[in-house]
Amino acid sequence: MQRYGQILKLRPEHREAYVREHAAVWPDVLAQIRRSNIRNFSIFLRDDILFSYFEYVGADIGADLRAMAADPATQRWWALMEPMQERWPTGAAGEWWTPMPEVFHVD
Repeated sequence: MQRYGQILKLRPEHREAYVREHAAVWPDVLAQIRRSNIRNFSIFLRDDILFSYFEYVGADIGADLRAMAADPATQRWWALMEPMQERWPTGAAGEWWTPMPEVFHVD
């Protein structure tokens, strides 16, 4: 199992809609997350900063993320979410959610 943390900015004018939509994520999207071997997935919001955490339990995260990106329901969900968000200012080119290295963990 590998832990991942990522950040992204939320456009403040979309805060209410973003929170509302995430209170009822579509079942097909949730099923694809699970098929992509992602577990314990959370998104936190503070001010206009979104922080996501998940645990990956598969063997090839690249293949699993490509399968997620190819999923029609996930594509529709992302099309709804993306206008509400903006890239992190220091994110790499082509990167949406910006990964954060883990610097400490204890069980």
